[in-house]
Amino acid sequence: ASICQTRSGGGGILGDPLAGLWTHWHPHLDALIGLAILEGAYLLGVGPLRERHQLADDVDPRQVATFTAGVLVIFVALLSPIHELSDQYLFSAHMLQHVLLTLVAPPLLILGTPNWLIRPLLRANLSFWVARHATHPVVSFAAFNLIFAMWHIPSLYDTSMTNHGMHIAEHLIFITTAVLMWWPLTSRLPELPRLSYPLQMMYLFLLSIAQIIVFAPITFSTEPLYDWYVDAPRVWGMSVVVDQQIGAIIMKIGGGAFFMVLIIMAFFKWFNQEE
Repeated sequence: ASICQTRSGGGGILGDPLAGLWTHWHPHLDALIGLAILEGAYLLGVGPLRERHQLADDVDPRQVATFTAGVLVIFVALLSPIHELSDQYLFSAHMLQHVLLTLVAPPLLILGTPNWLIRPLLRANLSFWVARHATHPVVSFAAFNLIFAMWHIPSLYDTSMTNHGMHIAEHLIFITTAVLMWWPLTSRLPELPRLSYPLQMMYLFLLSIAQIIVFAPITFSTEPLYDWYVDAPRVWGMSVVVDQQIGAIIMKIGGGAFFMVLIIMAFFKWFNQEE
C-alpha cells in the first residue's frame, strides 16, 4: 500500500505524511521484471552466449560492475523512497529521480557494455542504418531535449502522474533517449564512434544550456505549474512554489555543473592528446 493514499493537503496517514517513508521500498512488479530482464539479458550475453558463439575470450569484470551499477541506479530511482517522495509529495524529488534516470544510469550502461556484445546486433544493414542515424549527435541531442521538454508541459506532466501506464512509458522514453544522448560521449564502438574532444566540449556546452527554455519558467514562476503537487501533503515546511524552484535547480543547475565538469575533463584529455 502507498504511504499516503490521500492527497488532502497538509496531512497523511496518522497526520504524519512521511511516517515510515525512509524504510519504504515500493515493489513495483513491472519495474522489477524490467530490470531483471535487462540485467539477465546482459549476464546471458557476457556469459553463456559469449562462450557459445565465441564472441570474446573473456569479459572485463569492471565492465560487468559498471553495467550492474547502472541497473542499480535505475533500481534506486524507481523503487526506493525517492520514488514515493516524487510521486506523492515533491516535484523536486521527481527531478532528482530524472537526474538518476537520464544523467547517471545511461552512461554507466553504455560504458559497461562490451563492443563484441553490441556488434552482432549491427550486422543487418537496416539495424546498423537505424543505429548510425539514431546515435548521430544532432539526432540524439534533439531527440532527448525535445522529448524531455515535452514531458514537462504541465498538462502532459499531470496526466502522466495520474496514469501509471503513461508514467512507465515516460521513464522508458527518458532512459532510451538519454542513452542516445550519451552515446556520442561514451561510445567505445568504432562503428558508432564517440565525438572528438573538441566536439565533445561543444556538445556538452549545448547540453548544459538546452533546457533553459523549460526550466526558466519553472524557476521564476510565482504560481504552481503542476496541479498534481498543489494538493499534496506539504513536507519540511516547503511551499509548492519553493519545491518547484528547487526541482528546477536540481535538474538545470545540477545537470549544468555535471556537464561543466565533463567539459573540463574533455579539455585536459584533448590537451594531453595534442601534447
